[in-house]
Amino acid sequence: MQTVSTFAKKSGKEQSRDRTIKILAIVGSALILMLSFVIFIIWRHCKSNPLSYVSSKNKSPNLEDISLSCGVYFYSYKELEDATQNFDPSHELGDGGFGAVYYGKLKDGREVAVKKLHEHNYSRVQQFRNEVEILTKLRHPNLVVLYGCTSRLSRELLLVYEFVPNGTVADHLHGEQANPCLLTWPIRMNIAIETASALVYLHASEIIHRDVKTTNLLLDHNFCVKVADFGLSRLVPNNVTHVSTAPQGTPGYLDPQYHQRYQLTDKSDVYSFGVVLIELISSMVAVDLDRSQDEIGLANLALNRIQRCAIDELIDPVLGSDTNPETTNMITLVAELAFRCLQYDSDMRPTMNEVLDVLMDIQAVGRIDTNNSNRDLKTVNETPLSETNDAVVFLKDFLPSPVSITSEWQSASTSLSSYGDKLSMKNDINTLKTHGEQG
Repeated sequence: MQTVSTFAKKSGKEQSRDRTIKILAIVGSALILMLSFVIFIIWRHCKSNPLSYVSSKNKSPNLEDISLSCGVYFYSYKELEDATQNFDPSHELGDGGFGAVYYGKLKDGREVAVKKLHEHNYSRVQQFRNEVEILTKLRHPNLVVLYGCTSRLSRELLLVYEFVPNGTVADHLHGEQANPCLLTWPIRMNIAIETASALVYLHASEIIHRDVKTTNLLLDHNFCVKVADFGLSRLVPNNVTHVSTAPQGTPGYLDPQYHQRYQLTDKSDVYSFGVVLIELISSMVAVDLDRSQDEIGLANLALNRIQRCAIDELIDPVLGSDTNPETTNMITLVAELAFRCLQYDSDMRPTMNEVLDVLMDIQAVGRIDTNNSNRDLKTVNETPLSETNDAVVFLKDFLPSPVSITSEWQSASTSLSSYGDKLSMKNDINTLKTHGEQG
């Protein structure tokens, strides 16, 4: 009898324990299901609204805060879908790594360019934010205007810019719109000066573009420049020497020192601009796999030609330098400036301020020479212009320097900077200018 009672007590305890285990299992399963559901909801929210993740991670103002404070308009996805006729492929203006750009027309009649991200990963969203934040703060006649964007709650991340109708500089140099009669040397000089002016403004605003190239230089019907694509741009305060960051940019334009040392400075834009100058001189592409191995990159090709005193092999024949000594003068001086921009050591490169000053002086020399030419043509029994042009003669008398394209480049150990030379490039140009005025 005692044994049966003891067994009954044990059986009751086991049943109670089993019941407790079942309750705990049910509660645990319910908690796991609830947690899984919450995680799923958060994942769906982040996927459909990636900017919320970026904002929380960076703890910085969201797009609405940035845009509203700067007066940028928010467009609905439907509004831009209608403007581009449902993103019709025939309206596509271009397609890059960041996204595709479509032509559109808003209900108020304005023509726009709508950029649509390829994907919504963290990197792309960062670039989207970057472009909005930078362009809403800047105003310059040679920077593309951002009209607005979609909000972070939109199904797609879209940027809306002014429509710049005449393609890119790359299109006109070596693309589908290339026409030797259109892109004359004076126009190319203006493109160089306007691009330099925009970069000077950016650097003064503590912004490094980081992707300066001819496909990011838009042209209007008057061939005026609009610098575009600020997805890779970085803020670099003037009180720091560099920003340590993984190299980003476009092959053929990327600063080799930045690529090797992971140190971004404003001189990285200077290097890229040097490649653009060589493109304007030669009409060649920045990277061409059909060229010899050591000249696939246009920068290397240009440095090789300059070191061999073969500047004539760089000049696009359509520019007429063979028959126009004034054009030859200007191209030669621009090539020398490009050579300085393309130095490996960033300390040896000029600043964009210095680059702009030199380009303005070169343009002024060309105008003086043109005026002198017109005056000489009206004079009877004068010696031909090619024999009397002071600027041409004076250019041949330049003192040789390690960066001069009029003498052989000797060694990588030689200082490639001309800042310490008594006869600097800018002084040469100013002398030419004075000499021309006196003539």
